[in-house]
Amino acid sequence: MTTHQDGNADGASATARTVSLDVVVVGAGTSGCYAAATVADAGYDVVIVERKDETEAGHIACGDALKGASDFPDAIPKSQLEPAFTNTDVDHGRFEIPQEDTVLEIPVPGELAVIDRWEYGRCLIEGANDSGVEFHYDTVVQDVLQDDSGRVTGVKAMRKGDPVTYEGDMVIDGAGALSILQDKTDLEAATFDTNVQYSQFCSAYREIIEVDEPVEWDDALVFKPTERSAGYLWYFPRTDTEINAGLGFQMNEEPMELVDDLKRDLQGRSEFEGAEVQDKLGAALPTRRPYDSAVAPGFMAVGDAAGHVNPTTGGGIAGAAYAGTYAAEQAIEAIEAGRTDDEAALWEYNERVMDHFGARYAALDVYNIFTTAYDVDDLMALLAALPGEKLAEALYGGSTSIGLGLKLKMAVKSIGHLGTIRDLYQTKKAADRLLEHYESYPSDRSGFEAWQRERDSIMDDIYEVTGAEPKY
Repeated sequence: MTTHQDGNADGASATARTVSLDVVVVGAGTSGCYAAATVADAGYDVVIVERKDETEAGHIACGDALKGASDFPDAIPKSQLEPAFTNTDVDHGRFEIPQEDTVLEIPVPGELAVIDRWEYGRCLIEGANDSGVEFHYDTVVQDVLQDDSGRVTGVKAMRKGDPVTYEGDMVIDGAGALSILQDKTDLEAATFDTNVQYSQFCSAYREIIEVDEPVEWDDALVFKPTERSAGYLWYFPRTDTEINAGLGFQMNEEPMELVDDLKRDLQGRSEFEGAEVQDKLGAALPTRRPYDSAVAPGFMAVGDAAGHVNPTTGGGIAGAAYAGTYAAEQAIEAIEAGRTDDEAALWEYNERVMDHFGARYAALDVYNIFTTAYDVDDLMALLAALPGEKLAEALYGGSTSIGLGLKLKMAVKSIGHLGTIRDLYQTKKAADRLLEHYESYPSDRSGFEAWQRERDSIMDDIYEVTGAEPKY
């Protein structure tokens, strides 16, 4: 790492300085820490710039539920994170549907855990630090540097009130949903996805609540619909007496009063009588498909900053860990080849994301679109008629089988909502087409525009089937 600064001749404190590295990572979340740790393990200089101070770093609004709890990249092994796993006995979902006076028990594939997200954040930072990553806290990025060719060469920031320029061969954006870096970067000539708007995101709020008596559902992730179709409440037990309670809504819907709406639901549940709020936070998160491309010359985005979140549940920790790792490995390869200015040298990162989880998340987004077009009572009747294993497939797998026999059973249970059942079946077929298309994501830059055109044609069919307003 090279650092130089400009100051007064008499040695007074510097007024500006430049830090030169191999890789600059913005954001100390899951994707940022895994990216930086991977770079450091390979022997390259890397810094994470983080807007929070050292005591608050890692304190992030989250539902705390972790799917894929058994599987983390090697750069920060699972053993480093296990102190933050507060409940490993959760093994299913519990979907409460008051409109139908029904509770669905939903099997959730894979290993589950509920975590203390702040402790998890501290474990992440400790793991990255052990790999040799340097952290610059209290550092707010204000602008992005680009050379005449359009390659991103660094960022400008304020660190503890002083200006600092960070120069790097690669910049990795892990700054979260609606990242300022993407607003400040000229991406017109790149494949990097700029079809990003606030209406594709969710506004969420959560509280950590302590209750006197153990809850009966401490082995389940509890979901409950809000009064609007594009939102839900959750109750995730960190322990049998410490609950992460939260809710969110799609930003293209009428705004909710998040704090008041959560309070109202809590007051209606006997298990929360006399409960004490320990912590409260809000955030925006992507409930959209992954970015078509998250690369540009000298620049890659990871995690929430690239839409790497399950759009039906908001879960994104495991995907963010792998996205950070894949981006770092691609950055290292490009640095060693002297091709950080060549988008083609970064393309494999896009492929790996789509192959691992991106295609599945894109298909799941179809069901998110479906919910915006229907009355909440229709949707709840549909969910009440859908077997739990089918609902689990729809929430986590990107596809579920809905044969004639199941359609008939659902029709009997949901008489009066037959049109919604028919539309779900047609939507499911369109989602399968989309999943198949994403599984043929182009292996190089040359096939990208043709792939997008075909994808957009499939999306047009989805909007026609659902009657939903176009999301993209």
